[in-house]
Amino acid sequence: MAVGETTISVVGNLTDDPELRFTPSGAALAKFSVASTPRTYDKTSGQWQDGTAMFLRCTAWRDLAEHVAESLAKGMRVVVTGRLRQHNWQTEQGENRSMLGLEVDDIGPSLQFATATVTRAGRKAAAAPADDPWNTAAPASAGGLGTNAPAADAGYSDEPPF
Repeated sequence: MAVGETTISVVGNLTDDPELRFTPSGAALAKFSVASTPRTYDKTSGQWQDGTAMFLRCTAWRDLAEHVAESLAKGMRVVVTGRLRQHNWQTEQGENRSMLGLEVDDIGPSLQFATATVTRAGRKAAAAPADDPWNTAAPASAGGLGTNAPAADAGYSDEPPF
């Protein structure tokens, strides 16, 4: 995060299912909108009053984008944290336009009116270039230096080697 960036948190409902796409280079990108409507209690009428709804277009990248697309759906109440971005463009008629969007750093379901079961996502193995001299297979003997894994389990562990 750069100095001076505007970071905000928004609580609201997804207006549609997240849309998952991929860039030409293969990076995942999820786009979705969050609607947040302020409510105030009117003591004279004894009722809640809805304010003006704010619709914020959000973009999540890479693994977060895939997790959003797999986990969240239209209507879910979410808590989104990210950085505000202003997008500027010019219409065909020459009019200047701008729009605020949210580049998502973190998102999760709101547990105020719901429950959730969390499943830890597995890590993706980074692909090493074929000509990388350090790209060698793990020894097929024991489970590795400093691990207590039996010799039959030559796989990797999430445990640190110390």
